[in-house]
Amino acid sequence: MNKITSILFVITLFISLGIHAQTGLGDFKNLIEEKDNTVTFKTENALVKVEFCSSSIVRFRTSWNGDFAPNEHWMVTQYNWPKVNYTNSESDKAFSLKTENLIITISKSPFAITIADNEGKVLMTEQNSQQKLGALKADATVSSTKKLFPEEHFFGFGERMDYLDRRGKKLRLNVGRGQGRPHIVGAYDVLQANYSPVPFFMSTRGYGVFLHNANPTDWDMGHSSDAAYNFSAEGGELDYYFIYGPDFPAILDGYTDITGKAPMLPKFAMGLHVGTYSGGTWGHEAETSTDYVVGLAKKFRELNIPLDVLHLDSTWRIFGENGGTGATSFEWRDTFKDPEAMFKDLYALNLNMVGLHLRPRFDNGKELRLLDEARKKGYVYPEENNQGEFVNFFDEKSVDWWWNNGVKRVADQGAMFLKTDEGSAFGHKANESEKTGPQGKEVKALHNLFPIAYAKAPYEKFAEYNNMRGMNQTREGYAGIQRYPYIFAGDWPSEWQYFEPVIKAGLNIGLSGVGNWAHCMGGFEHVADPELYIRWTQFGLMSPIAHLFGMEHPNYKEPWNYGEEAQRIFKQYDEFRYRLIPYLYSTSYQNHKTGKPIMRALVLDYQNDINVYEITDQYMLGDNLMVCPVVTKGAKTRVVYLPKGKWVDYWSGEQYQGGKHISVLCPLDKMPIFVKAGGVLPMQEVVNYVGEKNISSYDLEVYPDGNSTFELYHDDGRSLKYSEGDFAITKIEVDGKNAGKTLITVNSSTGPYNVGELAYNIGVHLDKKPTAVKVNGNSLSISTVDLTSTGAFYTKGRLNIPNLKNQEAQRIEIIK
Repeated sequence: MNKITSILFVITLFISLGIHAQTGLGDFKNLIEEKDNTVTFKTENALVKVEFCSSSIVRFRTSWNGDFAPNEHWMVTQYNWPKVNYTNSESDKAFSLKTENLIITISKSPFAITIADNEGKVLMTEQNSQQKLGALKADATVSSTKKLFPEEHFFGFGERMDYLDRRGKKLRLNVGRGQGRPHIVGAYDVLQANYSPVPFFMSTRGYGVFLHNANPTDWDMGHSSDAAYNFSAEGGELDYYFIYGPDFPAILDGYTDITGKAPMLPKFAMGLHVGTYSGGTWGHEAETSTDYVVGLAKKFRELNIPLDVLHLDSTWRIFGENGGTGATSFEWRDTFKDPEAMFKDLYALNLNMVGLHLRPRFDNGKELRLLDEARKKGYVYPEENNQGEFVNFFDEKSVDWWWNNGVKRVADQGAMFLKTDEGSAFGHKANESEKTGPQGKEVKALHNLFPIAYAKAPYEKFAEYNNMRGMNQTREGYAGIQRYPYIFAGDWPSEWQYFEPVIKAGLNIGLSGVGNWAHCMGGFEHVADPELYIRWTQFGLMSPIAHLFGMEHPNYKEPWNYGEEAQRIFKQYDEFRYRLIPYLYSTSYQNHKTGKPIMRALVLDYQNDINVYEITDQYMLGDNLMVCPVVTKGAKTRVVYLPKGKWVDYWSGEQYQGGKHISVLCPLDKMPIFVKAGGVLPMQEVVNYVGEKNISSYDLEVYPDGNSTFELYHDDGRSLKYSEGDFAITKIEVDGKNAGKTLITVNSSTGPYNVGELAYNIGVHLDKKPTAVKVNGNSLSISTVDLTSTGAFYTKGRLNIPNLKNQEAQRIEIIK
């Protein structure tokens, strides 16, 4: 970086911060205190706290006025960390703070932070002789500038729809979507889409940064300079966590240790979710009815298209006097003759959960005057020149009143969850009106926290009311939203140009700690052409949450509205999803324990492979499946990148060596899917809904290659007992390193949960028929047809060993 470029970067940074009076840290003055895990330094201009959360996670806080904000609980759930063993040594020029995994060097003049791993590799530094780096305060804006290394790339930042690799990019994080009409330059602008930003990134150098600040933030990740990156917040404290990996899954584990792990959803949430406008969307509200809703569920059942969850969107309720479509009156439309009977009919059709859409503002209806009452009691958030309309979700008493006087009315009738829509309207222009809600300095930060408080309230209230695991569907979020799942991607039109950006949204939110994510498969607005509908629903049915919903009257997004071929292919992939429920549910448990998402950008597992840094139309679904949506209209083939290793085409069984691109056929009924060699796919029979029958056997599809394991997760699927340890794990081990044989061990389940009597049908994918098979030392005959339930048979590259019981560990030895 030459001197002119360096000066230009500093000028650009100052302009971007709105500099009038800039204050850095200056030189080190003295060490104020060393207590528990925290070391506090005084500099010429500020106080700096260095807090060790673990040997790999360090929190840095800077205050220019000497005061530090109290710990908040919306973004961060963990503040009480165990004692961390570290050493602190001082020299004339620096302090050296060392943990088992990190070396933190605090230079004295100027005060600057450098972090290296325990082998001395510098991960992040503010030391640079060519330009000024480090912490800075300019009026209310706080910022930090770090050195950018030549090979460094960045991933994360929440549900972004524009890019995956952020090196060389600028972005602004503040909950909302693009403003302006027509929507194509506003709400549909993928560059402005910010439904669920997360001020967190992961660097390919092996670390992550979480900026613990709810104000709007700006990030310059090498856009203005190829030698430095910068992050800043428009208020609040400069408070950030450094999280060492060095691999991305370990960083996500650390980030979700700070902000909270995702809970387990009910098992039936792995099934199909459908939303409905009940027969009439905007301008057609008079056509809504309870009969339409029940008839919709009946049609899924009559066509044997598996379905578990249904929600009624906006038009179930009357639009009130004050807020119109943007507020909630909690009064049903006259067209819904008997809502309670409707819910009973839906549950009689074996839907596992039915919910309702709402918005976060109270309104007065024909009979219920909830807005007036809430204002009198002080349960709305006050606004300038207005008594307020928004439920004050930051206040526990306000939440209780909202629940008891609003939501509980529909819960008593049969609703079991909510779709919490338009959380971005608190402090910003609403989608459905010109209203902006509360304004002011305090609201600038609360705007980003509001979606978390908004989702938290019904999630917890319904969990208690239903006496089972909670579930909430929400559009907006911020750091920590993974605790109140699930997020959906918002209102994107049924047009090819928005298809791949929606996939990017899922990849980016997964790289930001959110595992339970959905989108309106087929698109939300506009009528999709049948090909787009098929391609999008293929992707949707292989997403973490499978969510079908759209608004175009009268055809909406049900598969029968797009022709016989669309209906057939939709059912094919829906049934495939239901077969995969044991795999998906086990992956959901992995997400709960580690923060590793269900849908994974390839960079998550292959962060040293630069070929995957901008792949936005492929992803891993769990550990073992790579899904490759077809995002080009009329495509008959598509190019797929296979990372290093061996991969198996799920549909054909053809094997490929990785580390290269390949071209694969993709007829309309085929979305390319590859199995990572070594993988295990636990599957079950197709059911019309989760709980239709007791699942007494699993098919374990095994693709041997080297040594691998899979942990099959079991619990009751509904209660919170899993959080108390009431679950079981069946560990499946594959040893395929020996060229002459493969060993597969299905261990007995461990854990207090009683899995009952299970049978496992083992399907082993091989190049040729083996010469011998033994189970627990006993030889089995090998047929080429399925004539027995106790022997084995081999056909079309698959060795099937049926009906192995779970009472004891099963050891399968396959001689090649």
